[in-house]
Amino acid sequence: MSENQDFMDCVLGNKVSYVLSNVAEVVERILTFIPTKSLLRVSSVCRLWRNCARRVLRTQQQLAWVSASGASDADVHVLLSVLTQEVEKVFLLPKTVLCMVDCEAFNGQSFNCRQSKGKTSPHIQDPVEEMRLLFPKGCDIMGVVAPGIVLTPSGSSSGPPQEHQEGEAGFALMFPSTEGVQIKPFHFCKKTLSPMALKEAGLVDNPELRVVLLFVYEVYKSGGARFLSQILEPLSKTKALIAGGIVENVFSPPRHCCSQGACGVVGLAFCGPKVQGASVLLDQDVSSATAAEATIRRLKATKIPEKNTLGFMFACVGRGHNYYNNQDNVEAHAFHKVFPTTPLFGLFGNGEIGCDRIIKDDYTLCDTDSDGLQHEYTTVMTLVHLG
Repeated sequence: MSENQDFMDCVLGNKVSYVLSNVAEVVERILTFIPTKSLLRVSSVCRLWRNCARRVLRTQQQLAWVSASGASDADVHVLLSVLTQEVEKVFLLPKTVLCMVDCEAFNGQSFNCRQSKGKTSPHIQDPVEEMRLLFPKGCDIMGVVAPGIVLTPSGSSSGPPQEHQEGEAGFALMFPSTEGVQIKPFHFCKKTLSPMALKEAGLVDNPELRVVLLFVYEVYKSGGARFLSQILEPLSKTKALIAGGIVENVFSPPRHCCSQGACGVVGLAFCGPKVQGASVLLDQDVSSATAAEATIRRLKATKIPEKNTLGFMFACVGRGHNYYNNQDNVEAHAFHKVFPTTPLFGLFGNGEIGCDRIIKDDYTLCDTDSDGLQHEYTTVMTLVHLG
């Protein structure tokens, strides 16, 4: 009886081994259940597995994100603590990552927002470098520091978004390589900004440009207003959607070109025939949940597909719960009510960039005056569809 069982186990084992070594359809199906980091590891088993893994990676083009809030148990910002674990479970190969945190946790000078500058232990990995090691080589990481963060909890796009104006919070939004969509990061400071540099970055004279997300830092320093105008004036004349805000700092890409304290801008340019975008401005007259929902509902007129679509919220630090009589999450929940399956991300900043730009057949543009893109005590609510 034992010998028969051993024989059957041997035969079965040989059949399984044969299938996993020769039947591509079965191998490919199995590999779809493996997260990307593990998939890259097992792809080195043999040529068949490598080819199957490549095909699986090409099909994994859905957006993914990791978000976190609340104090971390470790001596790191809560986002980095959670990201270290959750990135192992992601089912895509990130090509571009947009990361936002609420404090100066990732500026390379302090290890986390509870420590003062200069107190980082020499034995602790720089948090910026530690984050880079979590993503593939060649992945573009854009990191922004803002007074407050808007995020959708990890796990489901249907979860209600949250506004965090106090305490630790952050998110890492991961974009895969997608056919028909090209995401180009850019970074300019006073030394590198020029009409030619804008053209080389694809921000002007580019018929494929659809959406620009930009984040300006140190703009209140000397020359900041002129710098901001140099950025926004040419962009306001394009047919692209422009949205973003004035932030505290950036931690990636590295700021090698500009001196400490100099103003600059980072951002992402979304190009390609499959990119769509629209935005509305919640101005100072919008001061109730009902008015916020009514304004956001205007985005429905764009008929942008909800699949593979993101919402972005760029709000003034003067709005939020204080603006709405100590009610939390008013604007985030209004967005969720109108778009229940669209995840929402963003920040509370020191100024907002954007305008009403509802897409019609030929795009409805805002005023060509660059001042029409700069606001205070407002919220820019934006939809971006990526194929």
